[in-house]
Amino acid sequence: MLAAERGAARNTLSAYATDLQDLLAFCDRQGVPATEAGTELLRAWLRRLTDLGLQPRTAARKLSALRQFYRFLAREGVRPDDPTELLEGPKAQPALPRAIAEAEVEALLAGAARLEGHRAAQARAVIELLYCTGLRASELVALPAAALRPDAPMLAVRGKGGRERLVPISARAKEAATAAREALAETGRKSATGPQAQRWLFPSRASSGHMTRQALGLLLKDAALEAGLDPEKVSPHVLRHSFASHLLARGADLRSLQVLLGHADIATTQIYTKVLEERLRALVEAHHPLAERDAAE
Repeated sequence: MLAAERGAARNTLSAYATDLQDLLAFCDRQGVPATEAGTELLRAWLRRLTDLGLQPRTAARKLSALRQFYRFLAREGVRPDDPTELLEGPKAQPALPRAIAEAEVEALLAGAARLEGHRAAQARAVIELLYCTGLRASELVALPAAALRPDAPMLAVRGKGGRERLVPISARAKEAATAAREALAETGRKSATGPQAQRWLFPSRASSGHMTRQALGLLLKDAALEAGLDPEKVSPHVLRHSFASHLLARGADLRSLQVLLGHADIATTQIYTKVLEERLRALVEAHHPLAERDAAE
């Protein structure tokens, strides 16, 4: 149902499968089929998650999978009720997105240029694209070569749930992506000359035919090391957050940001306003003369 009706992403399907398998195993140990589990048994499963030391955010996500499962069973007539209706999950505080400063983005690009061989052009291309468009890692690596057209100011992206959107792309990012493909071809690598090279913007020898998210993350961390930045602070998602945070700080409105990021719900986008509020509060506390006097007292 999640795949066919909702178009859920592969990672979402995998996470739900893992959560439900854990529930099935727990119910089996209690001698009760999962389809017949009652509210108290599900409460016991939630308590077990807490005892295992899971963070509230993770436990809340697992509970969400349960709710979807039992609502589906009730809707399909497999059981007459939904035992999750009376369940209360842990209150997870939304984690504020982490972003790096504009100067750090420039430093990261400079670090990318110092990598060896074709990886320098490739690293610069992915940084330019991630920071210029706010793409998710999965969206970037799966970009077809045809998505980047010299005469088109927009990039067609297929996001979560198969939803498509258009995002603006700068001439600088286009040039970087073109240079990366040319550098890869010059190395004479099989991945650059086979049919897959014609299909993907970032081809590789991986089974998918394109760069993997793991390879993308490693490339960024290598660029961060060359730039003298903490590699733990740099990831595809951090560059996506930096794109959104910097746009908002420069006056972008939330609705436009929602479209650019591909968020189905604007509530997801609104978290960036909290990031901006925290930054402004820290700025005032650090530099306002009255704040300094209060701290001294």
